[in-house]
Parts: sequence; structure tokens; C-alpha cells
Amino acid sequence: MIFRFRVVLDNDTKDDIFRDIEIRNTDTLEDLHNVITQSFGFDGSEMASFYLSDEEWNQGEEISLFDVSEGGSDIQLMSQTLINTVVSERSTKLLYIYDFLSLWTFMVELGEIVEEAKGTDYPNLLYVHGQVPGEAPEKVFEAEGNADSFDEFEEGYGSDDYGHLDNNDPWN
Repeated sequence: MIFRFRVVLDNDTKDDIFRDIEIRNTDTLEDLHNVITQSFGFDGSEMASFYLSDEEWNQGEEISLFDVSEGGSDIQLMSQTLINTVVSERSTKLLYIYDFLSLWTFMVELGEIVEEAKGTDYPNLLYVHGQVPGEAPEKVFEAEGNADSFDEFEEGYGSDDYGHLDNNDPWN
């Protein structure tokens, strides 16, 4: 079976940027990673991870490109994870993050399951829409959006209000 995915760059620009990709359901997440990076013009050399997702795009369990743990961890790897073990008609969404310094973030959604077409090479890039910006879109986190309500110092004291303290005072 062939899975048709729409991979959408999660950005705050007015333009939609996405790719429609076909891939065998028995290919690995590493194969999907490779076609995503190529279709968006990345070299594929940066750290990346898929995350299982629910219907509201909440980030779940990580499936990593490389094992960067320090021994003994049960991390799932893309190269060992078949697409059909994490994506199905009931579980259609994945988050994909490429380059953890820039945080290129993509929403990957299964749109259709079709029969393999004779004479078609898979993975197959079906459709390209929009141009990828030169830099990853900046993320705004919930705490940043409400910065005015956060008071760094309790009871109205500022950093200059502690000059009277003697550095020789014992801590306990």
C-alpha cells in the first residue's frame, strides 16, 4: 500500500508551504525523513525526530534519527521503525522537527491510502507548494505571549535593590 502524506511547514507567514509525498507504508521513517528533507531543499545532515501526535497536534513519543542517549535507553530510531507501525487510518498525524538549533517544524498528515501504481518509483514527490524561507520561522511559546504578567522579582524588588546585602553573611 502507498501512503500519501501532506507535509506542511509550521510557520506564521501568510503563505502555505507544503509538499505532497507518496511512500510505501512498509518503508521506514528514515525513508520518510529523507524524502522530506530533499523535497524542502535541506541536505539531511542535521539531527531530526518524528513525534507521534494526536488530533490536536500535541507532541507525543519521539522517534529519533540518531541515538544520542548515553547507553541503556530504549529510544526508538527512524531506521528501525516502519511507517505502518506508527501511522494508520486511525492515527494519521506526526510532527517532524529538523535541525534542533533552527527548529524547522513540520506537520505530517496521512491524507490517503492507495494501491501502488505500476511504473512509479517510490518515494514520489507529488506536489510542491510554496518556497521555503531562508531561516526557520520563529516559534512563539505560550509564556512569551504573556510576558507582561510575569514579574521576575517578588514584591517589586529589582536587581539594584539588593546592594545593601553583605557578601560575608552566612547562607544558612
